[in-house]
Amino acid sequence: MAVKSSFVFFSSSTPKITPYSPRCSKLKPPRGKITAFSCSDLRYDDDDKRKAPIKRSHGESFCCICGRRRFIEGATATSTALAVFPNDPSNASDLHSDDYMSVLNKVRPPRPDWYEEFYASVLDKFSDSYEAEIADYKSQLFSNFKGKAQKVLEIGIGTGPNLKYYAGEADVQVFGMDPNRKMEKYAQAAAEAAGLPLTNFEFLHAVGEAIPLGDASVDAVVGTLVLCSVKDVDMALKEVKRVLRPGGIYLFVEHVAAKDGTVLRFIQNVLDPLQQTVGDGCHLTRETGMKISEAGFSVVELNKAFLSTAFFVNPQVYGIACK
Repeated sequence: MAVKSSFVFFSSSTPKITPYSPRCSKLKPPRGKITAFSCSDLRYDDDDKRKAPIKRSHGESFCCICGRRRFIEGATATSTALAVFPNDPSNASDLHSDDYMSVLNKVRPPRPDWYEEFYASVLDKFSDSYEAEIADYKSQLFSNFKGKAQKVLEIGIGTGPNLKYYAGEADVQVFGMDPNRKMEKYAQAAAEAAGLPLTNFEFLHAVGEAIPLGDASVDAVVGTLVLCSVKDVDMALKEVKRVLRPGGIYLFVEHVAAKDGTVLRFIQNVLDPLQQTVGDGCHLTRETGMKISEAGFSVVELNKAFLSTAFFVNPQVYGIACK
C-alpha cells in the first residue's frame, strides 16, 4: 500500500531554531524556524477511519509523521532484521554482548588496525573547515535539548566534534557509539575538552543496526553524518526509536542525494562507488531525509542547507524528531 509523506524542506542561510522541549510542547512558529508542535494538533478519528486536515499557521513549513503510518518501519526493516536477528528480530534489546559483536562483525566486517587508525586521524585533522561552517547550525540545533537530556546516545560519534555543544551540561551522561574502535581516544579527548568527566562518558563499539542499550534508556539520540554509512538505514532508525524514552528526541544532520537531473546528482552517481570504498561505506545518493520522515516518529522537523565546504556531499538536512 503506497503512503504519501507530508514532507517539507526549506533552506535557510541563517537558521533560527526555536528551543524544543523533549515533551513536544505546542509552539506557534514564525516562518523559517524548526519548531516544535504537539501531535495532539493532528487528530485521527479511528471510528470514522478519516484523518483530519493538518493544522498549519500561515507560512509554516514542517513535516509530521504520526499514528497509523508507523507500520512503514516494520515493512521496510523486516528483511534486514531477519538476517541480523534470526532468532528474534523484533527485540534487539534481548541480545547479549557477544551477540552485538556478532552483528557488528556481520554488518561491518573488521578492518585492519592501520586503516581504522588512518581513517580516524584523517577525520580528526581534516574536518575543521566543515565543522566551522556548520557550527551555527549545530549550536542552534543542540540548544533544543540543552539542560533537558541527562542521558544522551551519540551514534557514529567519530572523533567527537559534537560533544562541545552538549557534553558540558551538569550531570549529563554520554554514550558515544562507533564501529571504529580507534575513534575512542579522540572522542574521549573531545569529551574532556568539553568539560565532561570521563566517568560520565562510555564508548560503545557497535553499529546502528544493533545498539547495545536497553529499551527507552536514553533521553536523546544524536547522529550527524552517520546514516550515510550504515548498512541498513531503516533498521538503524528502528533502533534509535527503541532506545529513546517516550517523548525523547533524535537530533540529526545528514547529507542526502541531490535533485535528480542536476549536474551535482550526476557527479554523485559517478563517484558513489568510489566514495563507499574510501569513505568507510559512505553513500552519496541516499534519500535519508525521506527515510527519517517515514520512520514512525511522532514529530519530524527538517531544514535543508548547502555547505560550500562539503563539495559534492550536498545538500544536507538537519533537524529534530520526537518519539
